[in-house]
Amino acid sequence: MPKIDWLPNPDRGTAISVGFDGSENNDFTAIRCETRDGLQFTPRYGPDRRPTIWDPAQWGGQIPRAEVHAAVDEIFSTWQVSRMYCDPQDWYSEIGDWALEHGEEHVFEWATNRVRQMYDAIRRFETDLATGRIRHDGCPITAVHIANARKVAKPGQKYILGKPADHQKIDAAMASILAHEAAADARESGWEDDVDSRMFCFG
Repeated sequence: MPKIDWLPNPDRGTAISVGFDGSENNDFTAIRCETRDGLQFTPRYGPDRRPTIWDPAQWGGQIPRAEVHAAVDEIFSTWQVSRMYCDPQDWYSEIGDWALEHGEEHVFEWATNRVRQMYDAIRRFETDLATGRIRHDGCPITAVHIANARKVAKPGQKYILGKPADHQKIDAAMASILAHEAAADARESGWEDDVDSRMFCFG
């Protein structure tokens, strides 16, 4: 990804989709978003405008779940969220809470350990990035995570993404793919301006 300036977040009220990739104490936890016209961005939240990418090493060895909750709440109160796709590993209870708080038709469990579905999502992301259908806000953490990602071969001539080494994280890349998958599905469904408040779950 070419180096660009880190752009400000979109205006309040912009229609977006959201991708969430969570961890407990080893990998990062990341939230990425995508606007209807294809701008991917890392939200900044709270009084210090922190990026929604958490390194457990900076938080006493654990992901700060209260911070993540605050960030999700701010995302939903700032923008019109059509869909939020969440990898549920280690975060099932929190995802359920978000569904209750923000609507059951906006928050989806989307497991990234399903090879066929993940392969299809990666291929769509790669193609749309290469053809300019999506673009990035210049988040430097995400740029590093995308650069770190390596293709891991799976049966059936498919692949998923993996880390080249344990310290080379890819979580913001995974959240970007989930945000794009949510946006693509929202577009295919018409992506209504009026956001209502319910939840889908995919097993």
